[in-house]
Amino acid sequence: MKAADLIERARAGDGDAFRELTEPHLRELQVHCYRMLGSFEDAEDALQNTLLTAWQSLGGFEGRASLRTWLYRIATHRCLDARRAEARRPAKEWNVPGVEPPEPTRLGEIVWLQPYPGSLLEDAAEAPLGPEARYERTESVSLAFVTALQLLPPRQVAVLVLRDVLGFKASEVADILESSVDSVNSALKRARAGLRRDQPSAAGHQPPPAAGSPSEDAIVGRFVRAWESADVDALVDLLTDDVFMSMPPMPFEYQGRDVVARFCAALFDAGRRFDLVPSRANGQPAFGAYLRTPDGISHGVGLYVLTLTGDRIRALTRFDNSVLPWFGLPRSLPSR
Repeated sequence: MKAADLIERARAGDGDAFRELTEPHLRELQVHCYRMLGSFEDAEDALQNTLLTAWQSLGGFEGRASLRTWLYRIATHRCLDARRAEARRPAKEWNVPGVEPPEPTRLGEIVWLQPYPGSLLEDAAEAPLGPEARYERTESVSLAFVTALQLLPPRQVAVLVLRDVLGFKASEVADILESSVDSVNSALKRARAGLRRDQPSAAGHQPPPAAGSPSEDAIVGRFVRAWESADVDALVDLLTDDVFMSMPPMPFEYQGRDVVARFCAALFDAGRRFDLVPSRANGQPAFGAYLRTPDGISHGVGLYVLTLTGDRIRALTRFDNSVLPWFGLPRSLPSR
């Protein structure tokens, strides 16, 4: 059925027609909301608000832009509303029993950061990008990129994502944001400067190996063996000198191989041993972490996401166990 016919039916209250109209765009809209908000849960809320607004406003859709662009307009404004509301997840205190961590290098600001399941990214992979897009799709969903976006003012985030990630023209972004082209270009210039300032420098770092390649499998396999055997020396051999470790929603952040090694040693010296179950998050290798217990059951305690460079680990991000169901990972499993 043609889009015009579906729109006419949806305007008349046909929910099935509305779903058929919007279904092809849902995953890319969710990823858009995730980039802007940095939280999987907040992105899902923004997506649902977008659909509700679109359903209620469909009578005002005049067709001057495509339905996809119209949906992006609504989603962007719902995300801007969410950013301005500042109702974010609060930071959590250290809650690992029996482990005394080293003094953190600093306390992070982006404690609401959450991972995005790799299986959902695959569903969004076919979404079209405009000719002016500046980022590869995988880079634009990486944890480092999404974290850096959260440090920018909301309007700059919207402009940068719409222009440099999705490739909309300046005139289209001006229409989406109900602004002028000059204002959009000015915001984009400031956003690019802010992103260069806040995103960890890639200078001196090799690109990560391709997803699923033998090179990625090799470093991931070494990490699993080191972590499951609590071999700190083998783990340290995998880390870059400037390796970065964070653990939202706890604000603790560690920069540098020595202090990350001390953190891991504190974890393992407390007698904690883990089983790791592979997954993917944000286009990066990830693992559900399961704590072995004397009763023969390993209990899910979190999700680790690796940022790779060449044959080394450049960053390690630990999320709490509330995210495991999003990745199809169980709460517990038999110990190996």
